[in-house]
Amino acid sequence: MSINASNSIADILILSNGPGEVTTWVRPVVQALRKYKSDRLRISVVLSPCPHATEKEAAIALDYPEVDRVQAPAHFIPFLLWGKTADNWDWSDRGVVVFLGGDQFFPVIIGRRLGYRTVVYAEWDARWHGFIDRFGVIKPEIAAPVKPKFARKFTVVGDLMAEVAAKKRPLVEPHASELIGLLPGSKPAKLYQGVPLILAVAQDIYLLRRTTRFAIPVAPTLDVETLAGFADPDRNPLIQQWPTGVAELVMAGDRPCLQTPTGLLVELWTEFPAYDLLCQCMLCLTTVGANTAELGALAVPMIVFLPTQQLDAMRAWDGLPGLLANLPFLGSAFAKLINWLVLRQGRLFAWPNIWAGEAIVPELVGQLQSRDMAALVLDFLAHPEKLEQMADLLRAVRGQPGAAEKLAELVFEELGARSGQTHLISELQI
Repeated sequence: MSINASNSIADILILSNGPGEVTTWVRPVVQALRKYKSDRLRISVVLSPCPHATEKEAAIALDYPEVDRVQAPAHFIPFLLWGKTADNWDWSDRGVVVFLGGDQFFPVIIGRRLGYRTVVYAEWDARWHGFIDRFGVIKPEIAAPVKPKFARKFTVVGDLMAEVAAKKRPLVEPHASELIGLLPGSKPAKLYQGVPLILAVAQDIYLLRRTTRFAIPVAPTLDVETLAGFADPDRNPLIQQWPTGVAELVMAGDRPCLQTPTGLLVELWTEFPAYDLLCQCMLCLTTVGANTAELGALAVPMIVFLPTQQLDAMRAWDGLPGLLANLPFLGSAFAKLINWLVLRQGRLFAWPNIWAGEAIVPELVGQLQSRDMAALVLDFLAHPEKLEQMADLLRAVRGQPGAAEKLAELVFEELGARSGQTHLISELQI
């Protein structure tokens, strides 16, 4: 680790991990940070290992124009233990470590080693109060149990997921036909079941409503060829659970599509972020995950599904359950047990439902059949007032945009506090 004593720049080191954090937390924060002079600021992203990772998170972060350099998860442990990056990065003598995913103990270690102040974005709980300099929390309840001597460290910034709503753009060319979005996930554990299931549902709807269009916003961590493989019965044995969920990859004009044997074309959108597409959807069928938060922030009605035909398919749990579920030989048995226990709890899975504390969007969990799901979709399409009511409820529970800007303010306050440089914020601001 090399410390540069020059004061010409300040370093912002962002610690993150999974695909959801990189796309919905890191992106708005680095955009907010770059509202300050670029020539005085260097933004680095270091990723830690994550059970949800797809190995494309580093490339996504590096593609953000606001980010100067990125280190992949494979090199995190040496950095954590010895402070050495794979490319031997140098560091300014002033900076801030910003936690946006992973373990909250990481910024404690790294901040101490670099001599940087630390800022943690806390979604559910805040830890290491005595070692972290500032916490930006989603809601006041997170700061409620904190000891009075640490209360000054806590600031309510709001929900970074709500930044999605602020990015919503007006529709330029709305389509005459109704559009349904299909979001099967981005990881194999979900795609093996999700792809054939949503294709089978789309097929059932298409046979009754020929003008309905379907589109899949392809996750940035996925390519269309890989996605199409989950609709191939020779490559996905779970298609036997939904035999009509078969399709092949074709080109329709300049857009890739999945085409079913009956001629249904499901458009594949690789543009990212896909907010323009999602905002055109009357309804989305989505698996659980960060996508439910994005749809909620956009106030797009949704039906959330979690099929259990293959109970050991879901192995992307955090912490010890995730480690047990991915053990060699015994992992499948652990996964079945863990998933069975989770399902028995009757917990809510969709983020809007978690925010609201009740089911404001439907959650379908169990041995799901395409015709039952299609019937529910058709009922919503036949009663658009139900969709509007759902959209209103989503607007009511989503947070207000502005969390990224508030978190950036905390970062620059701490950067100024690094050595009593109270003038630093005004120097960096445009």
